[in-house]
Amino acid sequence: MAKLFFKYGTVFSAKSLNLIATAHNYETQGKKVLLLIPKLDTRSEGYISTRAGFKLPAEVIDIHTNILDIYNEHLKKKERIDCVLVDESQMFSVEHINQLREIVSVFNTPVICYGLRVSYNLELFEASKRLFELADKLEEIKTICWYCKKKATHNLKLVDNQPQYVGNPIDIGGLEKYVPVCYDCYIKPPITG
Repeated sequence: MAKLFFKYGTVFSAKSLNLIATAHNYETQGKKVLLLIPKLDTRSEGYISTRAGFKLPAEVIDIHTNILDIYNEHLKKKERIDCVLVDESQMFSVEHINQLREIVSVFNTPVICYGLRVSYNLELFEASKRLFELADKLEEIKTICWYCKKKATHNLKLVDNQPQYVGNPIDIGGLEKYVPVCYDCYIKPPITG
């Protein structure tokens, strides 16, 4: 029986690298994967990519896209889908998450979503909240705190090397803007420089 998975972690926990490795495993076995990335991720340019330099083309999903329509288009072309892999799932809409759940339930196709659990202001993303409600299996992808040796549990946003705790929860950026931290370092970051 297929399942809906939510694999979540902080920034720099290798979520996209895990997704690409999963896609590679399916494709090595001759199986077809459908890769999805949100249009909100302006860095993607239609690719799921990693800081390690790996990248794969993906279907770009905007707020009005019906993922079920994309899935059905593949079926109409006689293309079977063995797995759906979703990057940056926190940027999808709640309706998109409902559609992914439907793919699992109706078509018996596994869906694996990778994304952040909470924003830098410690609020659940709406799509992540929905995944926590609907997923059959939750898995944390772990990394260590930028400043100490504890497990990272949060994302710290830095602007001019100063922590930021309020603002739009979706604010695209990489190492120039975010670091993974434990809760203690989130509250009191030992920033140098």
